[in-house]
Amino acid sequence: MRERTLTFDLHALTARLDRSADRLLRTHLDLPYRRFLALLLVGEDSPTQRVLAERLGVTEPSTSRMVGVLADVGLLEVVPDPAGGNRRRLSLTPAGKDRVEACLQLLEGRFSDLVARSGVDYDRYAEDTRRLISALDDTSAPPPEG
Repeated sequence: MRERTLTFDLHALTARLDRSADRLLRTHLDLPYRRFLALLLVGEDSPTQRVLAERLGVTEPSTSRMVGVLADVGLLEVVPDPAGGNRRRLSLTPAGKDRVEACLQLLEGRFSDLVARSGVDYDRYAEDTRRLISALDDTSAPPPEG
């Protein structure tokens, strides 16, 4: 059997964290993790529905259904895009903002407990994670030699 690699371990960790977050949010706040992610992304910059679909990595019809559900329960406001066309601009309602904040507090609390139990330094882990994300985002950097 092959030795596990960091690549595999990171995938396994991310998948388990996502499943755990989904269980927590469904149990405590009656919101699936994917819908929370949609609300979180909308709260960042009020994207169009098309942009939200791209960021979530799902189809526009799937996003349309999700947006409809979130709007029906009062967490999202959907309005025609001022730029025109068939685009719809999304924004959080006050209830949506409150739900995102409650989700963030729950998830961050549980994750910081997990990190503490593991003996990993939280601040260092956070900094290393931000550096990895930054490196992924930096498309202008030359690939590493080797």
